[in-house]
Amino acid sequence: MKQLLLLLWMLLSFVVAVQAQHEHNMPAKDTSRPQHQMKGDSGHMPRMADMPMDIPMSHAFSLQLPMNRNGSGTGWLPDASPMYGYMLHSKKWMYMVHGNIFLRYTYQDIGHKGSRGDSRLDAPNWMMLMAQRKVGSKGLFHYNVMISLDRLTEGGAGYPLLFQSGESWKNKPLVDRQHPHDLFSELSVSYSYAFSKKVDAFIYFGYPGEPAIGSVAFMHRPSALSNPDAPISHHWNDGTHITFGVATLGIRLDKFKLEGSVFTGREPDENRYNFDRMKFDSWSGRLSYSPSENWALQVSHGYIKSPEMLHPEEDINRTTASAIFSAPLQHDNRINITALWGLNKAADHPGENAVLVEGAVRLKRTELYTRYEWVQKSIEELDLDPVKYGERTIFPVHALTTGISYDLLDIAKTRLAIGGQFGVFFNDRSLYDLYGKQPLAAEIYLRLYPGLMKMNQKH
Repeated sequence: MKQLLLLLWMLLSFVVAVQAQHEHNMPAKDTSRPQHQMKGDSGHMPRMADMPMDIPMSHAFSLQLPMNRNGSGTGWLPDASPMYGYMLHSKKWMYMVHGNIFLRYTYQDIGHKGSRGDSRLDAPNWMMLMAQRKVGSKGLFHYNVMISLDRLTEGGAGYPLLFQSGESWKNKPLVDRQHPHDLFSELSVSYSYAFSKKVDAFIYFGYPGEPAIGSVAFMHRPSALSNPDAPISHHWNDGTHITFGVATLGIRLDKFKLEGSVFTGREPDENRYNFDRMKFDSWSGRLSYSPSENWALQVSHGYIKSPEMLHPEEDINRTTASAIFSAPLQHDNRINITALWGLNKAADHPGENAVLVEGAVRLKRTELYTRYEWVQKSIEELDLDPVKYGERTIFPVHALTTGISYDLLDIAKTRLAIGGQFGVFFNDRSLYDLYGKQPLAAEIYLRLYPGLMKMNQKH
């Protein structure tokens, strides 16, 4: 409990300090040139080419794209996506700080139908600094710093989440728990060059970072921001978002982007404070398409060498496809939807599929959200006895979550929300002895996060 209170105090102090610095650094109003005012809720950011030179504002990997298209790693969001954060400017640099922290109580298997549920008070969290500046007239330098204090608030074994699997603790697989994220979840640099308004190229290096595979990671998707839980399909889509050693080369051709990565396949080890060894033994490729300001589509494939520490002999071929939709509605409301599919295939094992559909509707201070998942879990994923269940058995799991969040306070461009959600799992009959029939989950939380950046260009 002391750790949670300390974390909350640290974040509150951080937000106050950022806001004070922001107000201190704001330039005086200059009536001799057109002003760029905060107005409306369109979610669009002016391009760097349209801005004064002392306010470099653009996408992280292109001078010609709006900042709203920034996702996680080098992934794309729709241009109409909302952005929540604090903006700071200097003469040549633009900085943005954003993050998410939940102080919550979660209870998995509230009816005690099985033996694998658990409950606890915890605080999933992350914070991120983005910075960029122009290099000459066509170049852009950018860096990201992302940290998480999960290891302090969640412990080494993470938080309870039925049917979740991935990584390990004390040389045992983590099952029915979401692992904590590393203290340094991203330290990356990139350089991009604009050949024309429709063509640019970039190079990205992260230690750690995120390779070009899967959709935008769940903690950065607008459709998932109010949900404290990681998807149980996390390791079918965006499980590589913390990779110790990744290099990506990409090129944008108008509405399309093609990129390839080499990276370390092994997932982070149990020490959440160190920097794991770089190996660059895996690869991936991704094709992204933005047909309009409301859509971001991608397909990707990758070979991941020995991702799990406890099964070093297993390599994974992962294929994903996703569609993200975002649109403003009337009266400062908006809707965000994500649909994705992932396939993990190891040699001499059947392919394991996962499907996720999640959505969120913002109605002024209230957000309604839901998530549906269908995931094929194996004996290995659920840490089951192969003699009893059969070595190659696949267990389909359906999970449905619905929740509501309400902003209690909006002070100094910082919001405090209260929320809760309810989940139900539909599992295979053969797992009733461990999980019961249709186990239930519930949680309540307080959420602290930055306000919406309502940037719109007006002359």
